[in-house]
Amino acid sequence: MKLRNLVEHNRLSHALLLNAPEGAGGMPLALAFAQFMVCKNVSEAGSKSNFPFESCGVCPSCIKAAGLIHPDIHYVYPVISRKSGDKPVSTDFISEWREFISQFPYGTIFDWLQFIEADNKQGNISAHECNEINRKLSLKSFESGYKILIIWMPEYLGNEGNKLLKLIEEPPPDTLFILVTENEAQILPTILSRVQIIQLPRPSVSEIQEALISRAGVSPEQARQLAAVSEQNYREALRQLQHGQDDWQGLLREWLNAVLKTGPLAQVKWVEEISRTGREKQKQFLQYFIHLLEQAIRLRMSDGSLTDLPDSEKDFALRLNKSGNLASQQAIIQEINKSIYYIERNANAKMLFHALTIRLYHILSAGEEVVVT
Repeated sequence: MKLRNLVEHNRLSHALLLNAPEGAGGMPLALAFAQFMVCKNVSEAGSKSNFPFESCGVCPSCIKAAGLIHPDIHYVYPVISRKSGDKPVSTDFISEWREFISQFPYGTIFDWLQFIEADNKQGNISAHECNEINRKLSLKSFESGYKILIIWMPEYLGNEGNKLLKLIEEPPPDTLFILVTENEAQILPTILSRVQIIQLPRPSVSEIQEALISRAGVSPEQARQLAAVSEQNYREALRQLQHGQDDWQGLLREWLNAVLKTGPLAQVKWVEEISRTGREKQKQFLQYFIHLLEQAIRLRMSDGSLTDLPDSEKDFALRLNKSGNLASQQAIIQEINKSIYYIERNANAKMLFHALTIRLYHILSAGEEVVVT
């Protein structure tokens, strides 16, 4: 890992940007690295370059860092105003933050805003927060040799982020900035030019599968299925696990039968049903449909010889191949991806699924009509 090499060769910058796609573990890595930097057993061992890249986990500093209560590790994240005239800062939400990280270490900004019941409010990191950062980091450290600031989602810093430029460029001694982003392109260029960027790759399917088995106690078979549909996103795999009892195949079978056979009344009923499930479940359902279509294409290209699919998925994928050709399957995937994009932007669910149902009918009607039962 690049971060390990930087530590071992004493080339670590005082300002790091972890550019981590959703589900790649940017925040867990930032927290683990901050804990490593304040670990008493690491510091007492002498040069960090001669110590394994992990904290001891048992010293007082590690225990405090793991509980997000270490006095020399500060956290900044998007927050909302609870009432008119408020000038909220991250510490106003520190109790919620600790609980959120404990429950959802791979959570997204959407998860966080839902957690603090933001409703339609947009989170941001304000100029007032930037003033607080300057004040906190001007103070001496309490227990550790380092003062560490973790900024989660620095893309939510507007132009007020320029207030931090001098501090980032010329910080007090033994100050470490760790910025964690999902979208480097949305960060102020003036900040980007002052940080050392570390790209975190998406986890592989096998890594997600192993993590689900070892951390979540999932059976190997279920872990394999969840990893396959997670699109190299561990957070998505955990979310799928949370909704593991949802019968996506049954819902999809009902939808396709309504499109291909039972007609408008059944379609309206199905749209009403899916519209009541909420945006996250709608996205998960559509992502599962994409997964089955991709498996159907794999089966088509391999003449049905693939053996790594569960029997139920393989059977469903073979039926999908009988319902349309390769071009129609690719067209459906494009339409579903568009729908997921609109769901993320609060599109009206009934209108969206009605329109998607019509599009599916026109795409599939050109092929042989086979009822997916």
